[in-house]
Amino acid sequence: MRRIVTALLLAPFAAAAWGQDKVPDWALPSSPTHMQVSPPPEFHRPPTTILGRIGVFDGQSDVGSALVPGSSSFDKATGAYTITGAGYNVWYVRDEFRYLWKTMTGDVSLAADIAYPDPNGYGDRKAVLVIRQSLDDDAKEVVVALHGAGMIHLAQRPATGLRVKDMEYRMGERGVPGGKSPDSLVPVIAKRIGLEKRGNQFALFVSLEGEPMHQFGPPVTLDFAAPFYVGIGFCSHLPDKADTAVLSNVVLENKAGKVR
Repeated sequence: MRRIVTALLLAPFAAAAWGQDKVPDWALPSSPTHMQVSPPPEFHRPPTTILGRIGVFDGQSDVGSALVPGSSSFDKATGAYTITGAGYNVWYVRDEFRYLWKTMTGDVSLAADIAYPDPNGYGDRKAVLVIRQSLDDDAKEVVVALHGAGMIHLAQRPATGLRVKDMEYRMGERGVPGGKSPDSLVPVIAKRIGLEKRGNQFALFVSLEGEPMHQFGPPVTLDFAAPFYVGIGFCSHLPDKADTAVLSNVVLENKAGKVR
C-alpha cells in the first residue's frame, strides 16, 4: 500500500495558513438557531490519498481532508465495505468525505446496499455513489446519495467550483415523493441505490423495499473528460465527528444497463 505524501505535507501547512484546523461557523450543521452555508471561495484543502486495492477499488481518499481522518475496510467474506468519515457536507462549492474510487472511462453501472450501524447518527449524513472529474474538493461530479433520515438525491456540480444542484426525493409510508413528509408519515428508507452513466446521461436507480432496481426520476446531463473517478463514499455531515456507513453487494461494471 502506498500513500500519496504530497497531500499529507501540504494539508497541515494549508490549515495553519488559512486557519483551517478549526471548525468555521459556516461548516456547522444546521439547527433551529444556525444555518449551514457555502464556504468562502478561497477555502480549500488538498485530498489525503492512499493508493492500494480495496475490494474492486484502486484507492481511497479523504476528499477535502476533513478535520478527523477517515478510514475504510473491506470484508472479503461478506463483500461489505465499512467506511468511516467526518466532513461537513458533500454539497455547495466543495466537499468533505471519505471516497473509495477507481479511474474509469466510458459507461458505468454502480450500485450498493446501504446500512448505518449507528441508528442515532446525524439525519443528513450521506452514503454516496460518486463520479468525479478529480479528487479536488471542488471537482465536477455527479452524486447519488441516501441520507440518514431517508431522503434520496441525484445531484451534480456542473463545473469546478460551482454550487451543487439536485433533485431530492422523500418517501413517506404512502410512497409519495416530494417535499418534507408530514410528521405523521413513517419514512421509507431505501434498501439499495444505484447510479448509471450512459454517455453523458446519469440516472438514479432505487430499490425501496427489495424489488428489482428501477430508474427513479429523470437523468441529468454532464460531460466528463476521460479518465474520471468512480466510487462509493460517506460523509457524517459533522465537520469534526466521524460516523460509519456499510455499503455491501456492490456492483461496479464498465457498461450501462448493469445496475442491479
